[in-house]
Amino acid sequence: MQYDLDFARTVIEDEAKAVGSLARIIDGSFEKAVDLMCNCTGSVIVSGMGKAGIIGNKISATLASTGTPSHFLHPAEGIHGDLGRVQANDVVLALSHSGESEEIVRIIEPLKQREIKLISITGNPKSSLAKHSDVVLAMGKQVEACPLGIAPSVSTTCMLALGDALAFTIMKAREFSTEDYARFHPGGAIGANLITVGQSMMFKPGEKLPLAQTSDTIDDMFKRLEGVKRRGAVMVVNDKGQLAGIITDADLRRAMAKFDGELFAKGCTEIMTPDCKRVTAETLAAEAMAIFHKYRIDELPVVDENDRPIGLIDVQDIVAIKIAR
Repeated sequence: MQYDLDFARTVIEDEAKAVGSLARIIDGSFEKAVDLMCNCTGSVIVSGMGKAGIIGNKISATLASTGTPSHFLHPAEGIHGDLGRVQANDVVLALSHSGESEEIVRIIEPLKQREIKLISITGNPKSSLAKHSDVVLAMGKQVEACPLGIAPSVSTTCMLALGDALAFTIMKAREFSTEDYARFHPGGAIGANLITVGQSMMFKPGEKLPLAQTSDTIDDMFKRLEGVKRRGAVMVVNDKGQLAGIITDADLRRAMAKFDGELFAKGCTEIMTPDCKRVTAETLAAEAMAIFHKYRIDELPVVDENDRPIGLIDVQDIVAIKIAR
């Protein structure tokens, strides 16, 4: 069997060209659609039939994962009771290339009766859907790339691109951060790699930290550690509370072998590792893991903007959330 690879290239080129042409509709209507969705106090309800519905599901998922509450509503189920899922403070985003899909057209009147705002993505600005929408994103009639010119392809690719443009414009306006994204993606590689040190370290704000003063002896240090949860290191701070060094279990073992019975009288500064590696609460846990591997260490102090310890992260804290580098 012979396969027409030139035709396959044409499909990709046609879809890319159509997506590129959408830049012309990023105008006042697009801005109004963004404003309605960004200021929606409920959810953005996305609806579409057939292949447009599959794209709608993806757009809804993208919105939800980037800070805009969203749900998908199947229009056929909608006219059989699921319109009850749509609340007065919601906004509906409806997708239909023709703008005349029966199931989509049939949900318009119930939405208008309840004065629910309707945004449409359609190829026909004169369609029933467009005429009854508060905002119309008219991408123009798209010629499908399939050999018969029938199967949704170019049109659905354009819908997806417009949906991404809407979601990411709102995301940017809200200053949605990697930390926010990680909260919505706690599982999988994406979420794991976006979790911060502050989210993964065992010590929480207000907890007693394993700290010692530069003026302390090892005996003083152990007395200070009463009531502190067991960790594998002690952070040594100067008289300003700034990190001066760290004493790990390995440091103590080496010092015990060296000083024997005199160890407890030795000063912390004689035992500690000065100028140790450190991270902030905003450092990605993946970055911390890279430091653990590079320097072959197990503990990292977590400091604030003034270099004062606010926590301690152990390599096992990150292993527990399955960060891998």
